[in-house]
Amino acid sequence: MFVDVARIYVKGGDGGRGSNSVRREKYIPEGGPWGGDGGRGGNVVFVVDPGLNTLVDFKYQKHFKAERGEHGGTKGMHGRKGDDLVVKVPPGTVVRDDDTGEVLFDLVEPGQRAIVARGGRGGRGNMRFATPTNKCPTFYEKGEPGEERWLLLELKVVADVGLVGFPNAGKSTFLSAVSAARPKIANYPFTTLNPILGVVEVGDGRSFVIADIPGLIEGAHQGVGLGHEFLRHVERTRVLIHVLDGAGTEGRDPLQDFDVIQHELRAYNPELAARPTLVAFNKMDLPEARENLPRVQADLEARGYRVFPISGATREGFRPLLSAAADLIASWQPPEPAAPAEEKVYRPKEDDWRVYRHGGIWHVEGREIERLVAMTMWENDEAVRRFLNILKLKGIERALRQAGAEDGDTVRVYGIEFELTDDPV
Repeated sequence: MFVDVARIYVKGGDGGRGSNSVRREKYIPEGGPWGGDGGRGGNVVFVVDPGLNTLVDFKYQKHFKAERGEHGGTKGMHGRKGDDLVVKVPPGTVVRDDDTGEVLFDLVEPGQRAIVARGGRGGRGNMRFATPTNKCPTFYEKGEPGEERWLLLELKVVADVGLVGFPNAGKSTFLSAVSAARPKIANYPFTTLNPILGVVEVGDGRSFVIADIPGLIEGAHQGVGLGHEFLRHVERTRVLIHVLDGAGTEGRDPLQDFDVIQHELRAYNPELAARPTLVAFNKMDLPEARENLPRVQADLEARGYRVFPISGATREGFRPLLSAAADLIASWQPPEPAAPAEEKVYRPKEDDWRVYRHGGIWHVEGREIERLVAMTMWENDEAVRRFLNILKLKGIERALRQAGAEDGDTVRVYGIEFELTDDPV
């Protein structure tokens, strides 16, 4: 089964909590805190496996969670880091954030790795909070929750040559004749519903991968006839072979067919229409094709396209076409990107927070504040005082008062509520 779109959930492992331990040994009075740190949670990592060519595995498993970190132990022992969860994906997988649609990774090269959900950091044990004024703290940090998100995976097949053209133009017959691929062939539209790959041996030591892209029709760039599902697979190819029904067996004109497909490619992605293209004028075993050839060849060659008369039924004219395709692959250079691609790494600033009032309650939000709430030991008074001190040091209390908050007002920070007061913490 070929599947080229999948929606999955990924979650990095939660960090392990720190330990709250006191050193109690003979001859060591006032041993002090001895609780170790928790281990970091594992990451969810995508790795490109060249042996895969479909996203079908994600049809049956949609949730991927990495291992959580081990909790810290006594005697200052730190917890073990959680193992990464390695998920194999086929070459050509585009990873998008399902909420925003933003492209996060474009995974093409075999062995390429991408961390799609980072594990949370481990919580610190009580020995990490000892100070000259508090020599034996009684609290620890909880582990940070791992990142979680829904992802949309799209597969764009990776091939050197893409076969494009109207349904029933003879693309599948061509592919079965020049490679070991055995696509379904029948005399009705949309016989091929999924891209099919084949390896072509040119005969002079050269070879390339060719993909039979399902038939395109007018309006494909707007999604007509599953156009979006078909067109995405053309984007990876270096060279296009446009297969024309030279005999016009379905009452269409070959030149008009060519113009319609070129328009659809240009409307979907202007770079596709400018990609090196060879024209395979098919069905030369029929008299109608032999009659149409001079007119079509003169018109297309005047526009700069090379036309190769072929017949899928008799295997006529394949070798010159395949040799020309191999030459174009060898000389093709990818277009220069408009701007150098930079890896996006999101590092929220420590002061990345905001305060606002809603429903009579003051709210404090921010990535760092959310993490602090998740890692605070709320059942411990010392830990709560530390949390409130951090809010004051960050200037959040001052910001609340500048916004109009007064003593006695309720402040909510990610589900935790307290009253604003001038009392020292």
